[in-house]
Amino acid sequence: MDGYRLVFVGGMGRSGSTLIERLLGELPGFCSVGEIVHLWRRGLVENERCGCGLAFADCGFWSDVGRRAFGGWDRLDVQRVLRLKDSVDRTRFLPGLLNGPTGEGPLALRSERYTEFYHRLYSAVAQVSGARVIVDASKHASLAACLRQRYGARMRLLHVVRDPRAVAHSWGKRVVRPDAAPGSSEPEMARYSAGRSAVQWMTQNSSLDALARRGTPTLRVRYEDFVAAPEDEFGRIADFAGHTGDPLVLGEGGVELSGGHAVSGNPMRFRSGPVGVRADHGWREGLAPWRRRLVTAVTTPTRGRYGY
Repeated sequence: MDGYRLVFVGGMGRSGSTLIERLLGELPGFCSVGEIVHLWRRGLVENERCGCGLAFADCGFWSDVGRRAFGGWDRLDVQRVLRLKDSVDRTRFLPGLLNGPTGEGPLALRSERYTEFYHRLYSAVAQVSGARVIVDASKHASLAACLRQRYGARMRLLHVVRDPRAVAHSWGKRVVRPDAAPGSSEPEMARYSAGRSAVQWMTQNSSLDALARRGTPTLRVRYEDFVAAPEDEFGRIADFAGHTGDPLVLGEGGVELSGGHAVSGNPMRFRSGPVGVRADHGWREGLAPWRRRLVTAVTTPTRGRYGY
């Protein structure tokens, strides 16, 4: 089934994109699959929990996807996928992915081989779910650049951006990953220093902007605008993603989230039931003044582009 549309949610992690991704998954004909970039290691190698609560190997949805995509997960050479990932889907390869000729050279060839796994996976998800729009919230600009070479304008890029000081505050927190299996190599969510967070914020957002300039259909959404007017902003997002039906109502009580099969991502992927949209301004008090000054200084070259 190749008639699906891919919506890729990109941006710096901790920018508030998980709720947007979950809301998209509530639209008829949409299937949100979490952060597929982590499926290969966290799902297949470490057997972490799916958003439905079951271990990846015990989830019927992903078992069906694996059979349709590869004849069963046991027939997939996971280590080959991971080697390809390391050879192309990394921040250091972004200049070549963004500026090299599409479809030419060894980097483009590795990208083609790498994204073939994603194409087979997305196609299988479309078949199993019956969805016409697949939402992948992998966020990484390097993966978005790889997928652009395969899908071109068929991929929609939803670029979510948040104040870099808020992002730095979130990356500095120590948070246990509830989905991690016993003995996992990643028992906690990753942590970045304020300086590293600021540099990554500039790199990821600037790279996604570069994809937009190269013709990838892109919608930029600021977290602050979304939490201030969620219905209006989500209506804009849904239109961009290809939704043509009634708008999703986000009242004061929030929206009723159904269970899903997000394979990796923010712990919010395990939540179901009513969820509200609320601003989080904890960074204003929680981020140390010296860290705020550092992030402000490092992000000066690009921060104003996004209204910060």
